[in-house]
Amino acid sequence: MGRLAGEDEVVDALVVGSGFGASVAAYRLAAAGRSVVVMERGRAYAPGDFARSPAQMGRNFWDPSEHLYGLFDAWTFRGLEGLVSSGLGGGSLIYANVLLRKDERWFVHESPLPGGGYEHWPLSRADLDPHYDAVERMLAATPYPYQDTPKTQAVERAAVALGMPATRPPLAVTFARAGEDPTPGRDLPAAGYGSIHGERGRRRTCSLCGECDLGCNTGAKNTLDHTYLSAAAAAQADVRTLHEVRGLRPLDGGGYRVTYVVHDPQAEGRTATRELPERHLVARRVVLGAGTFGTTFLLLRSRGSMPALGPALGTRFSGNGDLLTLLLGCTRDGAALTVDGGTGPVITTAVRTPDALDGDGAAGRGAYIEDAGFPGFLGWLVETAQLRTVARRSAAFAWQVVRNRTFAHGRSHISADLATLLGDGRLSAGSLPLLGMGRDVPDGRMSLRDGHLAVDWTTATSQAYFADLRERMAAIGAELGARLQDNPLWWAKRVVTVHPLGGAPVGRHAGEGVADAFGEVHGHRGLHVLDGAAMPGPVGANPALTIAAMADRACTRMLEQDWSWPRTAVHRAPAATPAVGGRSRASARPPRSVAFTERMTGAFALGEIDPQRGAALGRSVGSHLTFVLTITATDVEAFADDPLHRADATGHVDCDALGGRLDVERGWFELFVHPHGLAGRRMLYRLWLHDAGGSPLTLVGAKHVHDDAGLDVWADTTTLLVRVLAGHVPPPPADSPEQVEAVLTTLADDSVGAGPLATGAEVRGAGVLVIRPQDLARQLTTFRTTGGRGAATLATFGRLFLGELWDVYVDPRAARPTAGASR
Repeated sequence: MGRLAGEDEVVDALVVGSGFGASVAAYRLAAAGRSVVVMERGRAYAPGDFARSPAQMGRNFWDPSEHLYGLFDAWTFRGLEGLVSSGLGGGSLIYANVLLRKDERWFVHESPLPGGGYEHWPLSRADLDPHYDAVERMLAATPYPYQDTPKTQAVERAAVALGMPATRPPLAVTFARAGEDPTPGRDLPAAGYGSIHGERGRRRTCSLCGECDLGCNTGAKNTLDHTYLSAAAAAQADVRTLHEVRGLRPLDGGGYRVTYVVHDPQAEGRTATRELPERHLVARRVVLGAGTFGTTFLLLRSRGSMPALGPALGTRFSGNGDLLTLLLGCTRDGAALTVDGGTGPVITTAVRTPDALDGDGAAGRGAYIEDAGFPGFLGWLVETAQLRTVARRSAAFAWQVVRNRTFAHGRSHISADLATLLGDGRLSAGSLPLLGMGRDVPDGRMSLRDGHLAVDWTTATSQAYFADLRERMAAIGAELGARLQDNPLWWAKRVVTVHPLGGAPVGRHAGEGVADAFGEVHGHRGLHVLDGAAMPGPVGANPALTIAAMADRACTRMLEQDWSWPRTAVHRAPAATPAVGGRSRASARPPRSVAFTERMTGAFALGEIDPQRGAALGRSVGSHLTFVLTITATDVEAFADDPLHRADATGHVDCDALGGRLDVERGWFELFVHPHGLAGRRMLYRLWLHDAGGSPLTLVGAKHVHDDAGLDVWADTTTLLVRVLAGHVPPPPADSPEQVEAVLTTLADDSVGAGPLATGAEVRGAGVLVIRPQDLARQLTTFRTTGGRGAATLATFGRLFLGELWDVYVDPRAARPTAGASR
């Protein structure tokens, strides 16, 4: 590691996140001798750290804006809810340990999707099998070994009766010490590479408590912090918690400059998240492993910095077919059947349902149905939630106590009465959740909406899949004499997914996928997507193993590539800031200023040069840009005399295509400039911005105020043609009329062809903004003056504005001289 010009830290590889793809990459690259930094936004959880009490659980969610730094990160979108993890080890901290391989026939090729497009996997099961082997070894995968667990026996028996294959999938759980029989709660020796948690990382064998999804407090789960990340740290990877990456941008010559913040839970309530100081790091390679939501969100926010990102970004989202149901009242031969969902790890058994791809005459899209146990303490909640039954038992208990004291000669032994009060626990003992997952339709789309992540996906196109899955779950329930109960969200045709996939899918080219079959982003060498976002469709089985195997395969190729570039990353110094404002006027009195606030909005699209074409494309895809600017003429007299009528512009730009809200760092506004050789006047805007990736951008815009057929003064003064340029492009100096003329002519002309403008800047996007009538009405109320004589100040501004309009629309021959024009 090192520093760039005494400013930015430089590393071979930055790994964003610490889930299944990220942790594999951290270990593989560090073990090969590369300098690696891992940034995980959440904190570390050693055995015993996971929340259990109600007070702890109430703070166990992730939302730093509300000073929450817990484990669970809950999302809600159109059609589904999402639940993911925030902590060192990523999703492995709360997953159910299953390491199933993706079925060989489910690596589909050009499988059509409703509404157009297709699902295509540019790799095969044979490509992944060696890497499946490597991950299984590292995570010590083993089937559930106990033979007397009621829920396991029940599901296996039902599957056999229905003719569906049931297996005990490999689990990343330690049930026994080496060479010994499975025994709960035995101390485990430390791994050869030690523990990233140090002395607090002591572990024990599985206690069969069913608390896997809440975080394993015994350390029996072979989670990524105990395995890959501990091994990576032993290989000198620098693993940093509470570090959240906010953006990234490519550097000239290769590599990426990454923007991040460091959370401090101890400062809770004192420092707002948005006020955290931004820090930077330069990496030769960046591995994105922040999960489907995190990675896609980061790429969407950094899109303005990475114009090579193609149309596949945000596509192929799916929930991996997740569906949760509950079997109630299991019976056998008319008697209550104890399935005891609270004993054992969460999942012990997997039942595979048929798929049309199997080639044996089956129809539909296949799935897995797995027993989904629950923590034992939830049984108490289930029992006490039966208000009618609890009330009846409580009344009976109270009456019995009265009888004992009044009629039974002071009978004091009440053990049997307490047993009656607690009940027999039949409901909780006879209930079993079922978790289904499989090949739903990956036709969801992820995007930014008002700067926030949005997912458009519904169960509608996967209706046949979910109907078949529910039918097979009901059949298992029938074999167990139980009633199938849907989770309440299903009544609204919504699902909860713990396996979100897609958003930055792999594909053969940029039109099909964001990254290639090895996870390297098309057009952005050294940027890799190695998590669930890279999936081009549902895995079908639990996706953790496939994500890890694809990352392992990608790292093998990555380590074969050239790591010599860039020898030194280019870090541009910020451009010199030119003077802003009109000519100063020597005066004994303080200058009088005028300011007003303007809001404009309209359609905008990246990748377009022409504003009209950009607006048309923006309307078709729902992409918009809005700015809210305060225009200030600090000296209204100098402003009126200045041929450019230049004023300051401050405020912000909102554009999801550029990553959300961007503050204006410097801004210039020029009123009624007369470019040489062109009719009418121009109102010109120039705003310096930085996108989420840290790339400098310049928004330039022109209102064309000219007299043509019809009275169009409203359209001319309220329509702005805009382009966004790469870099901070300064305005020309006011004392160079020739340069002013050349630049203004270029920016004001309608006929701008493809390629850079005369300024030499690359055009990133274009569009058309307008002032809506209600915004104009509001704008008229925002005029403010300083320096006294407010009415006279407004009159000076008004005479200039109306006089210029008169010259354009009523008496063009009275055109007033401006910079670069004949006087």
